Amino acid sequence: MLEELAAGQVGLLSVWLLGVSMGMTACTVTCMPFLGTWALGRASGSVEALAHTATFLAGRMSTYTLLGALAGMAGLGLAKALGSGLGNAAIGGASILAGVWLALRPVTGCRSAPPAARPLRFERNARRRRDSLPPLFLGAALSLAPCTPLASLLALAANSNSAAQGASYGFVFGLGVAVTPVLILVPLAGRLGREVLASRQWLAGWLNLAAAAVLVVLGLRRLWLAA
Repeated sequence: MLEELAAGQVGLLSVWLLGVSMGMTACTVTCMPFLGTWALGRASGSVEALAHTATFLAGRMSTYTLLGALAGMAGLGLAKALGSGLGNAAIGGASILAGVWLALRPVTGCRSAPPAARPLRFERNARRRRDSLPPLFLGAALSLAPCTPLASLLALAANSNSAAQGASYGFVFGLGVAVTPVLILVPLAGRLGREVLASRQWLAGWLNLAAAAVLVVLGLRRLWLAA
């Protein structure tokens, strides 16, 4: 099927299925060390974990759509640029950003807020919205990781010679990638963090810093691969 994709001989259903195959396999393996560590360090509840996963996947879908449009205009040069290290550099930067964010904005989700803090609900909601930015950046960056399915998508988009057609391929591919076990595994990682802290609140800071350190190390490794 990859050869047919590169030759532009298949339709949107095949592009979606290619995305599903990636979402069910490579996406899970690649994404969980990043997003799972984020949810674990935050000890995310189910609502937050699902919200951050949805934001992460939205970042991926948006990037695939943009890449498809650019490939439709620029041809195969985009795939070569991603293979030269740009993708790993973007992933490394996003991972380091997430780690620093986690370290500087610790969350103790298992601890109930004191009564005096309850009137600040608007500010807490605004903070939660801002805390969705690292998953969004991670999703966008991880979409740039060089891989065979992405190369096939870009080849198909480049063969179309149309930004609009390329964008449609990228969007449908992203919809397929969104069918992924990450939707289940990330909330489980958050639940694990909450279970660890349930009767050990003194561990909250250490868990937060450990997760932040892992994200920074993962980011540095990606930057080293890009060099």
